Amino acid sequence: MSQPRPKRFYSSVSVAVDGAGWRVLLDGRPIRTPAKAVLAAPTRAAAALIAAEWDAQTDEVRPETMPVTRLMNVAIDRTPLTRPDIIAEARRYAGTDLLCYRADAPAELAARQAVAWDPLLAWVAAAHGVALNAAQGVLAIAQDEAALDAAAQAAAALDDVRLTCLTHATAIAGSAVIGLALVAGRIDADDAFRISRIDEDFQTERWGEDAEARVAADARRADMAAGGALLETLS
Repeated sequence: MSQPRPKRFYSSVSVAVDGAGWRVLLDGRPIRTPAKAVLAAPTRAAAALIAAEWDAQTDEVRPETMPVTRLMNVAIDRTPLTRPDIIAEARRYAGTDLLCYRADAPAELAARQAVAWDPLLAWVAAAHGVALNAAQGVLAIAQDEAALDAAAQAAAALDDVRLTCLTHATAIAGSAVIGLALVAGRIDADDAFRISRIDEDFQTERWGEDAEARVAADARRADMAAGGALLETLS
């Protein structure tokens, strides 16, 4: 049996700045994270995104409709305590990156992959030294340890909010390269999701798509969009 959602308990939503950053206030009181820290965003634009999510709540507070709030909660509560694990996860994703595994047939799919993925692999090698090998088929591809270390270094250089967005996007896309490109502003969230879906979209064109798969894809697209929107407020 599902738990009842809390009723909306506030009338006004606002933002205010102090030494900790931009706070989101409910009836003048700061929002707290699940770990009871004050929810403070690094920019006014980021705080405004969070405030808009809270202001959009009606009779009930629905956390599932507040993805930017959830990301900021993670950035405050969890990321500072688990940075080594998150960085190691980025390294692991680079070792099995989606963009490195190409179809051997049909030729049309392989061509689409090359057009969408080759420029990102070239970019991440030039920008971060993450020179990954790509091959056709599904067998494991050996990657140079120096390239994987470079992926870890790129993740380690990020602040907590950007690192949170990186691991969020990487998990959705199955690609550390896509995650790094999104964080760097090389691609936007729409592109990140589309590039990660080359295979699925090709199959959908051929065979159609069921409603359940569409709902799941739409949810992942919305999650990617939330991370992209937060990243855009940080620059």
